[in-house]
Amino acid sequence: MAIVLFGGEKGGTGKTTLATNMAAMLALQGKDVMLLDTDRQGTASFWATVREETDTEPRIACVQKFGKGLVSQVRDLADRYDEIVIDAGGRDSAELRYALGVSDFAYIPIQPFQFDIWTLQQMNDLVDMAQGLNDNLQAFIVLNRASTNPAIQEETETRAFFEQEDFQNLTLMDSVLRDRISYRKAARDGLSVVEMKQDKKAIQEMTQLFKEVYGGN
Repeated sequence: MAIVLFGGEKGGTGKTTLATNMAAMLALQGKDVMLLDTDRQGTASFWATVREETDTEPRIACVQKFGKGLVSQVRDLADRYDEIVIDAGGRDSAELRYALGVSDFAYIPIQPFQFDIWTLQQMNDLVDMAQGLNDNLQAFIVLNRASTNPAIQEETETRAFFEQEDFQNLTLMDSVLRDRISYRKAARDGLSVVEMKQDKKAIQEMTQLFKEVYGGN
């Protein structure tokens, strides 16, 4: 099993979208999944509630946890579930720091725009501090909400920036997710894009990410 965190210092980058899709895809494989919502906005919890109210199978357990007890609570849940997926809020919160301290893998989605790129050094430093307490932690950057227009070079420019900066504690993933309305539609209905079955490109992108996250774990 793995404790997998989706988090970061900047809001609006799609952390909940990635966390909920990963949780649903794990459940579709027959895994007993706990989706842990540590964001006080409660978006992941709302997604899970919609899923429950519409009797969508497979069911996915979801709870909200905050504060100092988060680490012990995660460890307790890890003994009872096959997989733990943590959705942390988009800011440098106590919950994000506690979650980094107990997770095996952290995935930090960023949009390939300059203001998102600037947060990478902050996350690199935060992961460095977390690894001082949790030497199992590995952290990755996911390019999310990239433009669907092939003429826009944001992805290429972001990869070049990442290589130039040589962040010691972050690895840039191969997977790229683009800005597609199907991700928002699926979230509204308590589904993953794989379950919604309406957008082949979105399914392909999310499946590639899933394989990169869980294929070797």
